[in-house]
Amino acid sequence: MKQWLDKDGERFLTKIGIGKGQTVVDFGCGEGNISVPAAKAVGSGGKIYSLDKDSGVLRSLARKAEKFKLKNIETIEMKNLQIPLPDGVADAVLLYDVLHYLNSADRKKVYVESFRILKESGFLSVYPKHNKNDFPLWNLAALDENAISDEIEKVGFSKIGRFLGNVLHDGYLNKGIVLNFAKN
Repeated sequence: MKQWLDKDGERFLTKIGIGKGQTVVDFGCGEGNISVPAAKAVGSGGKIYSLDKDSGVLRSLARKAEKFKLKNIETIEMKNLQIPLPDGVADAVLLYDVLHYLNSADRKKVYVESFRILKESGFLSVYPKHNKNDFPLWNLAALDENAISDEIEKVGFSKIGRFLGNVLHDGYLNKGIVLNFAKN
């Protein structure tokens, strides 16, 4: 975990398209294991909006941001699946290891909200852990990568990238696939 937070996470997120000065939304951020390296990747001129429904993990993320001296992370507690940000504010939305918690109708709501808050040049980045081919669990257990891409593309996105690499999952590095989508 330390290596991910110190270097590997930033390197991976840069590889998938996160860059200096960007505004990034980490939906379902948990304790910030993606938000922290994303904050490093965007630098002091960028902004990370870290959203979660659990106020406890958001407090933990705030402490982690202080530890790493990151002032560009804003935590937001969500009460529902609507993202409380204005239209066209984000360069990227990250849905990393969260889709398996959501049923198909709720996933669609999150995709639509992501589309709304993305800039025209923005992208959606998805780490669909727990799909049919990657330790199947809950709401993604019956879906493979193509089925997940299809449901995302139905709301107006088009797939622009597929990245294979080590991604942090539950405190350990996991070989995973990340999919990027652009607004059509």
